[in-house]
Amino acid sequence: MINIKKLPLLVIAISSLFGCTKLDEKLNGQLTEDEFTQLSGGGAGGTPDFTALLNGVYITLYGPWSNQDNIFALQEHTTDEMIGPTRGGDWDDNGNWRVLHAHIWDANHSHNANAFRDLLRTSFQSTDILRFTPTPQVAAEARFLRAFTNYFVLDNWDQVPYRENTTDPNEIPKVRKGLEALDYIIAETEAALPGLPDNAAGVPNFKATKNAARVLLMKCYLNKGVYANRETPSFDAADMNKVITLADEIIAQNRYTLATNYFDNFSPTNDLSTENIFTLGNRDPAAANAGLNGNGVMFNYHQSLHYNSPVANGGGWNGFTTLSDFYDKFDATDKRREASYPGVTDVQGIKVGFLIGQQFGPGGVVLKDRKGNNLDFKRDVHLLETDPIAIETNGIRVVKYVPDYGPQFPTSQDWVFYRYADVLLMKAEAILRGGTATGGQSTSDLVNLVRDRAGLGGLGAVTLDNLLDERGREFYWEGHRRNDLIRFGKFLEPWQDKTQSAPARLIFPIPNRSLANNPNLTQNPGY
Repeated sequence: MINIKKLPLLVIAISSLFGCTKLDEKLNGQLTEDEFTQLSGGGAGGTPDFTALLNGVYITLYGPWSNQDNIFALQEHTTDEMIGPTRGGDWDDNGNWRVLHAHIWDANHSHNANAFRDLLRTSFQSTDILRFTPTPQVAAEARFLRAFTNYFVLDNWDQVPYRENTTDPNEIPKVRKGLEALDYIIAETEAALPGLPDNAAGVPNFKATKNAARVLLMKCYLNKGVYANRETPSFDAADMNKVITLADEIIAQNRYTLATNYFDNFSPTNDLSTENIFTLGNRDPAAANAGLNGNGVMFNYHQSLHYNSPVANGGGWNGFTTLSDFYDKFDATDKRREASYPGVTDVQGIKVGFLIGQQFGPGGVVLKDRKGNNLDFKRDVHLLETDPIAIETNGIRVVKYVPDYGPQFPTSQDWVFYRYADVLLMKAEAILRGGTATGGQSTSDLVNLVRDRAGLGGLGAVTLDNLLDERGREFYWEGHRRNDLIRFGKFLEPWQDKTQSAPARLIFPIPNRSLANNPNLTQNPGY
């Protein structure tokens, strides 16, 4: 189901040599410095091309985030905003999707194992560059990328394997856990920040920048109490004030504004977004702003749309949907719930956001399912769909990223990691959790900035419950929901097609194949 974008030969060579399938991550540990230099195009006795090597590190981010599985699946299928039903013979996949939603996964789950491996690939490849003597900016970017992926490993597994820059690359990685790992991530990000480029004109959002580092630090401090005690986290006012200070440093630059059209942040030209801070690059190689290529943003809408939906590259896959209870959190006038998008809806007939009811194609043609019935998406959906009439239409579909009808494949938009809206809502949450309001901005002021863009009235009083709902409405299907539900104490609660979960589900199991390769790892409790 996956098409692989051809990459420059140098990057393929680098990535293949840095690649791994085992946790001991013998990435390029056999390379001498001279071999490392020649591989990067520097020639024997020359200087490594660290720009090319660093691009190879960025490209490893495609692994965790470039498809409908991997880390994205762990963050969304385990929550109340996504479900992956088996539709007759479609989407069974040995139950991989069903067990995520039902919270009954185990240490052999393939998406869990692949996400753990691929995140560590970026981490160890960053470390490998730092074994040599890169330029200060390359070193800062490599350190940020290592901290960035370490954060996801901590958040999901609570154990982060690592090697120091100068140790034997064949050495079995040591492991940091919990707050020790968080302290390291914070220290590394703070150390990298001064050497990172400013978020200025000409610096693409897919590059590690000072503001990307600030957002990562905000997430570290906001979740610090979670990593101390995931079941009953507490929030220290000093940590919340650090979140607020970092937000203020970003706000004071007047660099970002909320995009007038919410879906511009996810359009094929979202590199021009006024809101996106850090993204996974995927530019058209023929364009003047050519950069990294190969991420699979198109899978974000192909995974949900029907086979006969009017999208490029073969239609959708009739897969994942949202849940009706989550859909009902949106006001009918919320612009984030459903919208027409210029150049897409008027030409192809497809809308963006949540799709429910009869679907249409170009020229207003009524779309049909494969049996010839009207393609009329229904609210109801279950983990096992067996009704022969509704098997292809059950479930509200989601189009978060605007379909790209251009000639290139994969699509040209960037995958979004961090947005300005998140800065505003994290600051609001930090104030609500005991931090000191600054800049004349109350929690309500900040939340209502985001709601105003959605065409909604303001909230007079913000509570933890309605703030969580607002984060859900703003960031659905962006990979934030699991982290948010845990921080707000809601992840273990029952929802549609899921019963109450055991506390062990607050973290994932260390994959069995990783345990077999690294004796410094221990299985997480409950697995």
